[in-house]
Amino acid sequence: MKVLKTKAVILDEKAIERAITRIANEILERNKGTENLILVGIKTRGVPFAERISKKIFEIEGIRIPVVTLDITLYRDDLTELDSNPIINNDYFNIDINNKIVVLVDDVIFTGRTVRAALDAIVDKGRPQKVQLAVLIDRGHREFPIRPDYVGKNVPTSKNEIVSVQFEEIDEMNQVIINEKR
Repeated sequence: MKVLKTKAVILDEKAIERAITRIANEILERNKGTENLILVGIKTRGVPFAERISKKIFEIEGIRIPVVTLDITLYRDDLTELDSNPIINNDYFNIDINNKIVVLVDDVIFTGRTVRAALDAIVDKGRPQKVQLAVLIDRGHREFPIRPDYVGKNVPTSKNEIVSVQFEEIDEMNQVIINEKR
């Protein structure tokens, strides 16, 4: 059994808020406003992150950007390792993404496997004008050539380290920590 030990807190509540503000502004600048924007939060922690970005864009522009939840369970290449009988709920994805600018939102990118599965799921739901990626933490290890368009913080880590994003909506606190497997 592997024991996790907290190595460092890399983002506190204020730093997370600053990263969200920066990402929201970058999304607006790159896309020249809010027209045709949809934020797609990858279940689980991508969803509150997407909702926070949407809220920040509303504070800046006065326009609400839709947020939908994307469950990628059936698209994962490691599905049989995770669960032999997964329960999928796509009731949350009730929006037309055709010819829209989709910003996929997730908490951490490590190898890119989750994002690849999300891209497969998005293509099954429609044909967006473009797909961009926003992540709070970019760990920098890539199995696939996937680069986020918007990054809260780049955190080079070793493979025995685990980045844990904690959002109040799920975890009752706001912080990002690095745990070390021992």
